[in-house]
Amino acid sequence: MLAFRAGDGGAFDALFRRWVGRVLRYVGRLVRDPAVAEELAQEVFLRVHRARERYRADAKFSTWLFTIATNVARNELRRPQQRARKRSLDQGDSGAPFELPAPGSGADAVAHARRVGATLEVELAALPDRQREALWLAAVEGFSYAEVASALETSEASVKALVHRARSTLAERMGQEKMES
Repeated sequence: MLAFRAGDGGAFDALFRRWVGRVLRYVGRLVRDPAVAEELAQEVFLRVHRARERYRADAKFSTWLFTIATNVARNELRRPQQRARKRSLDQGDSGAPFELPAPGSGADAVAHARRVGATLEVELAALPDRQREALWLAAVEGFSYAEVASALETSEASVKALVHRARSTLAERMGQEKMES
């Protein structure tokens, strides 16, 4: 980013190639619509491009980037049509399930993994936005609690509480699902 800020246009291309997949996955998890997620990922990088002169290397680039991505996704979710879509997701329209089985798994294992993946998708979608954001950044993106706090513009203690509540809720709900199966 510092090279791009200094005028190296190729540095932006390198940043885009390196980070677009992770940003796309993250905003996709938040907005739950692949087409909207692609538009938002483009918006994130447009904002990065526009903010190049204002960029300061006070924090890691990834923290700054995911702060922008979080804000762009939140803005999208505040739109009325997205609120209606989110409500329908919370009622069980989870989209495609995770593909969890290992290669060579038997049909029963594959079916079970798909059921668990579909349940996990529903339960993730049902989490409050802040919990889902904190959990994704910490567990999937591998951010430290301090980095998540910076990206979500909150305290580290708040992030710890959000991640703990998200994990506890998922564990409780997934445990209930296991007992019902």
